[in-house]
Amino acid sequence: MRVAIIGAGLAGLTTAKVLLQAGHDVEVFDRAPEVGGVWSRTRRYPGLTTQSPKAQYSFSDFPMPREFPEWPTGAQIQEYLAAYADEFGVTPHLRLGTEVTSVVPDGGRWVVTTTAQGAAGFDRVVLANGVFCEPALPDYPGRAEFEAAGGRLLAGSDFHDVEDARGEHVLVVGYGKSACDVTVAISGVAASTDVIARQLLWKVPRKIAGFLNFKMLLLTRLGEALFRYRWLRGFEKFLHGPGNRLRRAMLNSVGSVSVRQFGLARHDLVPRGRMEDIVKNAIGLATEGFFEGVADGSIRVHRDQVITRLFADGDRPHAELADGSVLPAGLVVCATGFTQGVPFLPVPIQERLFDERGNFLLYRQIQPIGVPGLYFNGYNSSFFSPLNAEMAALWIAADLGGALTLPDETARREDVVAQLAFLDVATGAHHCRGTKIIPFSIHNVDEVLGDLGVQLGRFTRFTHWLNPVAPAAYRSLTPQVLARLENIPESAKAPL
Repeated sequence: MRVAIIGAGLAGLTTAKVLLQAGHDVEVFDRAPEVGGVWSRTRRYPGLTTQSPKAQYSFSDFPMPREFPEWPTGAQIQEYLAAYADEFGVTPHLRLGTEVTSVVPDGGRWVVTTTAQGAAGFDRVVLANGVFCEPALPDYPGRAEFEAAGGRLLAGSDFHDVEDARGEHVLVVGYGKSACDVTVAISGVAASTDVIARQLLWKVPRKIAGFLNFKMLLLTRLGEALFRYRWLRGFEKFLHGPGNRLRRAMLNSVGSVSVRQFGLARHDLVPRGRMEDIVKNAIGLATEGFFEGVADGSIRVHRDQVITRLFADGDRPHAELADGSVLPAGLVVCATGFTQGVPFLPVPIQERLFDERGNFLLYRQIQPIGVPGLYFNGYNSSFFSPLNAEMAALWIAADLGGALTLPDETARREDVVAQLAFLDVATGAHHCRGTKIIPFSIHNVDEVLGDLGVQLGRFTRFTHWLNPVAPAAYRSLTPQVLARLENIPESAKAPL
């Protein structure tokens, strides 16, 4: 088939690689001038690093260079993704600097219109533009007056050069990983650096108590099992039954260590609730240097605050907070999240993609209900983005090849609705319109592999209970499924 893939980030590249290996004709469109998605130089901010260590953030069949540090930089990840595209023959199929303006169904096929190439027909379309595609920039009152006085308001993904903050009074809005990352970089050159945190989040140390790598706790099957999933299997039944007190103690002890290790009480930065509540917000890895900056005064955090307005005092830009305090603010960097949308699809298609609350209705985070010929990949924000995206790409290839036996549309819709209801409870409805699966990354992988009828050996799965999940352990699954597709009769494959 002729397949259009929109987005050349992690999900788009691995989808292209797998579909090319399965014999499809693929084109990958991205408006950026290089591959990488959020790791592209057009999107990455100073101080950007991975949240997962490189072994966990690698593709199963393409390890990162040995010389990379354990937490690679944004530039290194972009370099790695470009090398992946070269290695697996994806690069010739890339259409970079090409924005998709519309994707319209046309008699069982799709017409994709782009800025550079006009309109072209495709048999299938994979949306891999991702859940971190469009930054959510607050609309503050007084912005025009603020900017007239020389103030600048930027999304974190639009702030690329730390020198733009030199000598400035900078406000960073947010308290997630990206906010803390960029704060550390800015604090080294700015006249002042203030963090405006609407809500404090728990931060997990890279090295718990200074020696235990966090991946040994949270990037294991056991670590994932500490959070109650939609249904319980095996040892999970003990953890959320007779062992519930032990489970809670394991999680909350990390919070206690964080409080001591970072001196949170001393700086009035202890988040409300307990560490086990991180599932309702974001599991954030602590940025090296952030709490050190708080301790030495180069970083000031204003907790439980928001900016109520921007304004000019004379000819100087300022910001007013909810408590009435006023801060000089030559530069405001907003690390305030992203919106999840597909504006290039026609309204009738979009109406089928969402429920009444605006949540995506995606089976396995991949297949929209009632929109044949359209797939999503990368709409499953997780700790293991490459692994989840790789397995989703394999699922898409299997479906195109007629190798999946799925429940009927009614049953799939019921499953999606039940999954969203579970996420509402588990995350306090903070699930990015149904696209956030943290901390249930491996559960998602297991479900996708269950549809494919493949799985890792029991011993390997057991080792992943106490050791970090290793994407390399999944290396053999792609050739295994692709070999099966070669034996599928043409009559069984998905019709055009």
